[in-house]
Amino acid sequence: MVILNYFIMCLIFGTTFLAIKIGVDAGLPSFFSAGIRFFIAGILLYSFMVWKGKVPLKLVFRKEMLITGVCLTFGTFATLYWAEQYVTSGVAAVLSATGPMMILAINTILLKHKGSKISVLGCVLGIIGVTFLILPGLSFKMSYLWVIGCVVIVIGEAFYATGTIYAKHVIGKFKTISPIALNAAQMLHGGLLLMILSFFTENIELKNFQSTASLSSLIYLIVFGSMVGHSLYYWLVSRTNPVFPSTWLYISPIIAVIIGVIFYNEYISWLTGVGVLSILIGSLLVNFETLQKLLKRKRNLNHVISAERY
Repeated sequence: MVILNYFIMCLIFGTTFLAIKIGVDAGLPSFFSAGIRFFIAGILLYSFMVWKGKVPLKLVFRKEMLITGVCLTFGTFATLYWAEQYVTSGVAAVLSATGPMMILAINTILLKHKGSKISVLGCVLGIIGVTFLILPGLSFKMSYLWVIGCVVIVIGEAFYATGTIYAKHVIGKFKTISPIALNAAQMLHGGLLLMILSFFTENIELKNFQSTASLSSLIYLIVFGSMVGHSLYYWLVSRTNPVFPSTWLYISPIIAVIIGVIFYNEYISWLTGVGVLSILIGSLLVNFETLQKLLKRKRNLNHVISAERY
């Protein structure tokens, strides 16, 4: 179940960079479109969980939900949405692949959790692979705003890494509450903060939401990108560790290339092939220990089931 949900999450998240770019290019205000996406998704999911009696209403007022929302939703997506006004979705995917590396760095340097050499090697190989994957489409005519956009995305990944590590702590603290409810609560906070930021920084007009492209982008990101994708992400963090779910950032560029080939007849070079191979090997190395534990747990469970039969 863990592996299946991981690949579903990768498929969903792999399309979100392009969906964000389509919405921004169609005229959606960056902060407001990000905020409305997460606020609506959070409200719908949280209301459903309260209605089903699986979470108390007061949970949403806990400071842990606010802190997680600031890191995982507000900090990560305020930077990404703003930057995609000036940076292509491919470059955004490359820079977002620094997330797992930052998680390992925070765990190793700040939290003093010793990381394995094979995981570090996997992260480095994954980032190199993503770079190779996108390299044929990169333009080296960098503008001032392009450079700032790249830096801003990296800052956003620092928020993302911190939020992922903290989310593991929150999930452990609220063991009786579904990870889906915890995710909904943090999205609600993050979305609200994004809309507040938009109120002070953006000019919001109704016409920006009336095109097919903008509406399709927004609906897709609310339903699949936020409600489904982020719930699966939270669920995987609760079942594994903070690094394993975050390695979707290595898979998403592959999905982006496939979409480009099918729908836009984009060119694939030998560099793309090298990138795909490097990403797959890197992801395997990063998750090697976790996959070993999952396989061992599955074997032990099969042994128990077999013993009970006999």
